[in-house]
Order: sequence, then structure tokens, then C-alpha cells
Amino acid sequence: MRTVLHVAPHPDDECVGAPGTLLSLVDAGARVIVVACGLGRPGDHHRRRRELVAATAAGGFGLIVRQPPEALSASDDLATAHAALVPWLRELIDELDADLVISPQLHDVHPAHETVARALRDAIPAARRPPVWWMWGIWADLPVPTILVPCSAQLVERSLAMLACHAGELARNDYADLVRAAGRLNAIRGVERVLGFGSTRLADVRHAELLTEIGWDGRIWRIGVPRVAHTPGLPADWRGDVSALLSATRPGV
Repeated sequence: MRTVLHVAPHPDDECVGAPGTLLSLVDAGARVIVVACGLGRPGDHHRRRRELVAATAAGGFGLIVRQPPEALSASDDLATAHAALVPWLRELIDELDADLVISPQLHDVHPAHETVARALRDAIPAARRPPVWWMWGIWADLPVPTILVPCSAQLVERSLAMLACHAGELARNDYADLVRAAGRLNAIRGVERVLGFGSTRLADVRHAELLTEIGWDGRIWRIGVPRVAHTPGLPADWRGDVSALLSATRPGV
């Protein structure tokens, strides 16, 4: 694996969505680039950019910030944002020859997360060489997680050190505890959600991240074969058509 793009609407998503996965990819020799589509509320742009620069440097990630940052709040014109992001993301994927894109899931409840995910859904098939797509969830469970990434205590501490750079957001809510709690929850129930109910727990795993793996084969979207990935890598095999999952409206909307 050569180049990984982590595409998200806000600074701090790289530290909350799947930070252990991103750090593991860096450790494995991948070039990981954080792509920030927005910087939150206009009055916070300077602070959030400064915090993002510090966090990505701490993680060993590259950084691209959309200029001007896209307006992605619930009160903004998200249809216009989607239309602008699709060609920009496709061009980035082609320019950087990305092997893997990581982002929020399509049904993560947060309007900015869903807007960015749907832009990727439309950008990836149009790319010259469509990358594999991994999705994480913060505000809603992944409907079909296919990858469990065990995270060591050291990876958790490195993730929290990155997150500490986002002091303004931590003052608003305790995202550090969110990372700790989500990691424990994923470690406890993740193996059954990924490998099937009745699967035996991973006794040595105290913290984990869950991802859904999707690939465009030139005609349809396919889902990756479920697996535990101690060192995250690209899949060897794919399962059937999940295009309906990617086009479905989130329940209740």
C-alpha cells in the first residue's frame, strides 16, 4: 500500500474516527494524508486549522485543507457542497494515486459526515483507478462492519496525544473518553459483529476499531471479506453486491 487519504469534514475526525488504524498504516510504511473538507464554523477556522496542523504533525500524516473550506453545517447548502466536493475528491484521488480512502460512513447521522461520505461514493467510481474505501462510524453504528483492527495500549496513547492538539474541541466535549469507550466496546463486541455471533473473543485485545470495507469493481460496489487486521492491509477477496446499501436512505429520514 502506498497512499492513504483520510477524508473527513472536520479537524479532529482523524483523531476520533479510526486513529489507531491511521497510525498503524503509517507504521507499516504507508503515506497517510488527512484531507479536511471543512474547518467548522467560520469564526473557528484559524483555531481549528492550527490544531489540525499540530495533530497531523504528531501523527506523521500529510495534510490537505480544501480552499476555501466547505460549509458543512446542517443549516448550510449541503447539496451544493456535495456537488463541489465530488470533482475535487476525484481529482485528489487521481493526482495522489490513492490506494485506499478512509472516511465517515454514509449513515453516520451527522450531516457533514454523511455529505462527505456521499461525495466519496460518487467520486470513487469516476477515478482513474478507484481506491478501496474503508468507512468508520462515530455517531451511529456501522450496519455491516467487516474489519476489526486491534489497537495496542501504545496506539491508544498516541491517538489521544494527537487528539489533545484539538484543545478547543475537547473543551466543548470529552472526545478523549469517547475514543476510550468506543475502543473498549469494539473490542468486546467487535469480533462477533465482524466474524459472526458465537465467535470467540480476542482475549489479548482491549481496544479495537471497526471499519466497513467497500470496493468498486467497475460495475458494482462489493464488500470485503470479514477479517481481523492486526496490520491493516488491502483485501485479498470480495463478497457480493452492496450497491443497495450505499444508495439507501438512512432509516428515519
